Amino acid sequence: MTANIAKELAKGQRAISVAEFFEKNRHLLGFANQAQSLLTSVKEAVDNGLDACEEADVLPEILVQLKEVRKNRFKLIVEDNGPGIVKKQIAPIFGKFLYGSKFQSIGGKQGRGQQGIGISSVVLYAQLTTGKPTVVISKISPKDEAHKFKIHIDTKTNEPEIVNAETSDWMKDHGTRIEFELEAKYQESKQSVPEYIKQTAVINPHAKITYIGPDDKKLEFPRVTEKKPKKAKKIRPHPHGVELGILKRMLKGTTARSLKSFLTKEFDKVGSGTADDIIKKSELDPKILPRLLTGEQMETLLDAIQETKIMNPSTDCLSPIGAETLKNSVEAEYDIDFVHAITRPPTVYRGMPFQIEFAIGYGATIFFAPVSHRRYAKYI
Repeated sequence: MTANIAKELAKGQRAISVAEFFEKNRHLLGFANQAQSLLTSVKEAVDNGLDACEEADVLPEILVQLKEVRKNRFKLIVEDNGPGIVKKQIAPIFGKFLYGSKFQSIGGKQGRGQQGIGISSVVLYAQLTTGKPTVVISKISPKDEAHKFKIHIDTKTNEPEIVNAETSDWMKDHGTRIEFELEAKYQESKQSVPEYIKQTAVINPHAKITYIGPDDKKLEFPRVTEKKPKKAKKIRPHPHGVELGILKRMLKGTTARSLKSFLTKEFDKVGSGTADDIIKKSELDPKILPRLLTGEQMETLLDAIQETKIMNPSTDCLSPIGAETLKNSVEAEYDIDFVHAITRPPTVYRGMPFQIEFAIGYGATIFFAPVSHRRYAKYI
């Protein structure tokens, strides 16, 4: 009896794609209700644009526009002046979950977004609520044609479906424009789209952001500074931030031919002397081929790493705003009597560098305390 039940159950068991999972669990990505879904969609698209501009080392110019199609249905348009996307990458970037350049095997740097999930989640939400494809226009230089794609996601396979692809007469020199039609609820509150845009402008003082609401009212947020933030660099992982599963993957994948060279090559702040200290504590052979370590030896190595004093990690992966610029940015967007900002020195938690920047202000009708978010290194 139980064998027959097991066989029947087996017929219905199958692996599902990540897109199909999020189709059934979109609340996990910030699409729990219509008001939240609109804010999440704007955030992911704006993050995408800001990231693109920072990667291209250009001062961001972001346009956000909301058009009401009918009650609780809107067209969201977000446009940036980033480097654009080459033709063959447009469909997978927007129509495939967990696809993009943000994925790194180990290590990290400061960044935005959800590591290849964010913008495709908006494409999926629009598809689920209106059935409309997402329209993407992208151009990589004044000499190249702009490419216009209409994209769906095949949730069964997690692959993009190209509804239409053609060239476009888009006059921008370079950048990307995204158009979504989605069900949403627009509201004026502390959690509204205009307030989110304003706070985004505050913590990105080098960006120029234009917002056009459903009533066609335009809000301009000019850049406060022409100085771009220091570009974050990828750093190697710090030993104190690595867990056993990650260490195992690193040992199996390294090209190092000895344990000592593995430690000095794959980790941040591990020189020859520090590697010798780790190996001495572990009592392992410094010449052993890393991938030949047993599970027990890996645990021994990790214990030795944790017991060894190692310098704090590099902070090149961080890109702080700076207290004075943050102060100027708050003053530019809020009519307040007093504001003070501070950038604390970088510090480390579990091997990950992070930095806190904080501004606080007060006035007759407003109390504002923005925290500069995303000022940390993401490790994947």
